[in-house]
Amino acid sequence: MHNLGFALEGAWKVLLAGLLLGAGLPTLFALGVRSLAYGAGRDAEVHASGVTGPTTRPIGTVVGYALFAIVVLGVLLGIGFIVAGGFGKTLSFEHIYPAIVDK
Repeated sequence: MHNLGFALEGAWKVLLAGLLLGAGLPTLFALGVRSLAYGAGRDAEVHASGVTGPTTRPIGTVVGYALFAIVVLGVLLGIGFIVAGGFGKTLSFEHIYPAIVDK
């Protein structure tokens, strides 16, 4: 019975990692694209002066780039985890930043 609990614990970890990385990062990327589109503005509008132009929203652009940075960070951490494992090391989050340390 003890082995079954150990196996289920590992299965939940794999499921959680799969959901976060398999669906989470692509979702954040899609939200980043959507935020950039929102930041670019709507179709041209006629203003009181008669001049047409798009209405930009800087917050959409900032949020879009922030989401892209999170996705890139996740990808780099994943690559670092794989490379560290290949050298017989592991990633440590003991400090604020990740570091490759001996197992």
